[in-house]
Order: sequence, then C-alpha cells, then structure tokens
Amino acid sequence: MLKNSIGLGVAGNFAHHLEQAGELKDFENVMTKEANAPKGIFPFYLPHSNDFLGLYPIGDEILELPKYEANAQVEPEVGILFDIIYDARFKVLGLEAKKFTAFNDCTIRKEGVKKISEKKSWSANSKGIAKEWIEIDKFEEGGIMDSFHLCSFVKREGVLHEYGVDAPLLGYSYFYKKLENWLVEKMNEQKDFGPLEDIAEHLKACDYPKEAFISIGATAYAEFGEKNYLKNNDEIYVVVYDKRKGSADINTAESKIILHQKVV
Repeated sequence: MLKNSIGLGVAGNFAHHLEQAGELKDFENVMTKEANAPKGIFPFYLPHSNDFLGLYPIGDEILELPKYEANAQVEPEVGILFDIIYDARFKVLGLEAKKFTAFNDCTIRKEGVKKISEKKSWSANSKGIAKEWIEIDKFEEGGIMDSFHLCSFVKREGVLHEYGVDAPLLGYSYFYKKLENWLVEKMNEQKDFGPLEDIAEHLKACDYPKEAFISIGATAYAEFGEKNYLKNNDEIYVVVYDKRKGSADINTAESKIILHQKVV
C-alpha cells in the first residue's frame, strides 16, 4: 500500500532519544528555532529511486538484521499517512493526515556515517509496520489521537522487557498543527547539510508522490532498550493504545494496535 509513498522520518521529536541513541553529536551544527524543536527530517524510502533507498524496506512480521556486523535498535514510533498538497510549481502547500499506526523505524548504530538515511535501510525487512490502522478524524487537539500512548517491548528468551518508555502522543515535542507546519517547511526548505538531506530534491526525483508516510519520532529508551541491541530470535512489540479504554498489555487487542516482529 505504501510503495508509492515517500517514507520520511523525524529526528529528535521526543526528549532524550538522540542523546540515548548516541546521535546528538551528529546534529551539533544543526540549528533549530526552539530548544525542543526536532532536528530535521530524513528519507528512509524513496519510491522509484535507483539507490539503496529505492528498496521498499517495510515488513509486518519479520525484522531482518543486517548481514554485516551492526548494532540495531528498535525505534518505536507512530507512523502517519499524509496526503501531500502541492501548488502549480510543486512546492508543498500542506499535508492532510489520514490515518496512523505503530511503526518500528529500526536503526543501526554505525560510526562515521554521514547521513541518517544510511542507518535506516538494508533489506526488504529493515522496518516494521502494524497491519491495522486508525483513521484520523482531525489532526488537532480534541481529535482521536489525544488519548493514545506509544510504548514498546522486546521479548528475549521468554522474558518480556520494556524497550521504550510509555509516552503519550501529546508528549511529542511537535505535534498536530505545529508538527504539520514544520514538516511542510522542512519538505520545502531543508538543505543538504550535515546528517540531513534536501527533501525537495528527493520529492522531485520521486516524481512528486501524492502521499508521505512519516514516522514522527521515537520515544526515549527504557533501561533495557538503552543497553541492549537486537539479537536473533528476539520478538519486538510496538504498541499504540488508547489510554482511556485499555492498557499496553500485548496479550489483549482491545483499543490498541500492536506491531509484532520476529528478529532474524
């Protein structure tokens, strides 16, 4: 369904994530308007591209570790499917949020990498997406997303460990209209600088896709998540649940979306 949609991610939209992931130094020369602002956006999938980002990397059952030696961590996120609205000159005028789901923007920790995107895709199962979606009634306060939380777990040798801290979606640094306006600005104006890339050029090269699937930022890590990289046979759970109606319990399906992946 997403093979014609550009895949983009937001870097640094939850407090402490970049610091825990060892990526804060990558952004030391990236200036933001506000102290808590995200650092930028990056591509993880470019439809019809001939380079490595042209390989569709999103699976829904398997997380495949790189064939080479690399440390990989779950990045538990909410992914939102947006319609992209262009003007006559293909400048992005706006984004229309349609639905959301649980997403694993799995990332390898690799020294000396120049661009974020180089840590984001290595196979057809580099990422994970839940099979279910929730329609967005309105992307603003008072809408359905207000009461949802995001959390994640890794089951290793039969023991379930908290991997990312449980966080309300309203805890994102930028969310709703503020996030939407910021995304539009970055899609039009972000330049190739440091770990970031020129997104307008990517949109052009992808023949101006009609949709963008955007992972809007990973939570901070719990102690196990911060200290443990993924291993073969781990099981990953990224959970988006309605706090008013249920809990993060992975054994129940009530009022939640669960991404479940086996690591191979």
